[in-house]
Amino acid sequence: MENKNMIVAISLSLMVLLVWQFFLAPPPQAPQQIVANDAGNQPAQTGVTNNGTNIDGANIDGNAIDSGALAIGGDTQAQEFSRSGALTQSPRIRIETDRVSGSINLQGGRIDDLVLLNYKETLDDDAENVHLFNPANSDDPYYAHFGWLGDKNFTTPNPTTTIWQSNDSTLTQDNDVTLYWISPENIRFEKTFAIDDNFMINVTQRVTNNSENPLTIRNYGLVARIGEPDTLNFYILHEGFIGVLDDELIEEDYDDTEDGTLKYDNQKGWFGITDKYWLAVMVPQADSFNAAFRQGKSQDRPVYQADFASNTNIIGINQQHSYQTLLFAGAKEVTLLDNYAEQYKINRFDLAVDFGILYFITKPLFQIINKLSAWLGNFGLAILALTVLIKIVFFPLANKAYVSISRMKQLQPEIQELRENYGEDKQKLQQEMLKMYRAKKVNPMAGCVPMLLQIPVFFALYKVLFVTIEMRHAPFYGWIHDLSAPDPAGILVLFGFAPWVVPPILSIVNIGVWPLLMGFSMWIQQKLNPAPPDPLQQKIFAMLPIVFTFLLATFPAGLVIYWTCNNTLTIAQQWAITKMLDRKDAKAKLAG
Repeated sequence: MENKNMIVAISLSLMVLLVWQFFLAPPPQAPQQIVANDAGNQPAQTGVTNNGTNIDGANIDGNAIDSGALAIGGDTQAQEFSRSGALTQSPRIRIETDRVSGSINLQGGRIDDLVLLNYKETLDDDAENVHLFNPANSDDPYYAHFGWLGDKNFTTPNPTTTIWQSNDSTLTQDNDVTLYWISPENIRFEKTFAIDDNFMINVTQRVTNNSENPLTIRNYGLVARIGEPDTLNFYILHEGFIGVLDDELIEEDYDDTEDGTLKYDNQKGWFGITDKYWLAVMVPQADSFNAAFRQGKSQDRPVYQADFASNTNIIGINQQHSYQTLLFAGAKEVTLLDNYAEQYKINRFDLAVDFGILYFITKPLFQIINKLSAWLGNFGLAILALTVLIKIVFFPLANKAYVSISRMKQLQPEIQELRENYGEDKQKLQQEMLKMYRAKKVNPMAGCVPMLLQIPVFFALYKVLFVTIEMRHAPFYGWIHDLSAPDPAGILVLFGFAPWVVPPILSIVNIGVWPLLMGFSMWIQQKLNPAPPDPLQQKIFAMLPIVFTFLLATFPAGLVIYWTCNNTLTIAQQWAITKMLDRKDAKAKLAG
């Protein structure tokens, strides 16, 4: 029976680490344009295909505007520049807040320049801030655009060539900016941008019909990126198209649109494009709209677009119509997303962070760590405090398990005697051992309880460390500058004293200090457990601390710190229980 217990413990441990490492762990890490064409007002772009078919503009049939009117097209600005060079090619309105900087392109009226001031690309002192949006004629185009779809009886603003006017020069959290353009038919189109203290931009589209005829028109918005994005291709992390439409979470990979446009008609909610840490999504302030995820090609580069079109509106002569859309473009800070969800009634907005199927554990775990970090001033200390809290919560169950383990260790001489007496009769041996366990009130399987309790916490904590931006570049003490990355003080770099870049293929042997401490704590923990009677099992168990040390060398440092602290507390608890039982047995012998 104790053999089964050992086998189960080994299986559970290896299941957690081996499966995670070899099937789920990410590999080592070491432009053309999407636009909306308005049929009758703009020529169809040439040389641009969607799944091999030329894309035309909007299909207008009387008063009905096709729900698929938003099409992927080319860009009249074919010449490609560096990012800084592209920003000088057109007039712009500056964006300046405490958390973002950038600009709105007056040619087309796009938000195509957005820099996150609180986030760096790397931990290097000279690292650049994260560039979320980039102009269409730069190296890595990514932008948001809002416009109108109309029939052939009037002209709508061209999304690539129209030059917008504005009486303002800078968009700040205290100063809104309005762009305007007047069509040949004397129709006034306006876009008003308002930005808050963080990453939410409120876009109001307004049409004033000063023409001689009623207008049939629809509003649209899109988030577009050009070129294959750098993704981790990690099984537990979604990157690509995302949204919650009519209360359903939708996660589509970029490849999912290769066979055609994914359409979602008559929806309500939010949608857009997500990266691991960054998000660009739209929240139309309407009860119903038609959304779509699309993929096309321009000059042999993939183009990706998330867009929506509003319901058809009839604007009478001398009448005005407004349409409001929220654009979130920034970092996926969990608390901020929760606040926006409450403020703007955005349904399930926190699902923009990929908490996974263990959401009911992962998000509360993050909230606890985040709160502890606010109190303690460090996420590493918060992880240590979390370890203690988990130990306290599961103390009664773990205590029973460790008592059983200690009793099993005390029974080793009797178990060995039974083996010698009934070694050839396996059935009789099992019967006698079960009889002894009942008489001594020992459960040989109780030792698995601590491991079973740790598995969901292990997975959830790994998820928190991996997907939440709050953990990104979060420092601990000493040489740990990023709890979401492996311990950098490895053997191959002489624990941080040799400035050598370790090749990815050697990363598994570049064991850091914390993984070594974890392996040592696991070895001590083994010494407190009953030794397997079988010599082969003894050799297997002796190898486990070494195996786990190598496996955890590539895991986030925060997770290794948690495991090491957990092992240390377990050692203290088992040692205390063993001493308590020894004293209790000694007193019983004296009394007898």
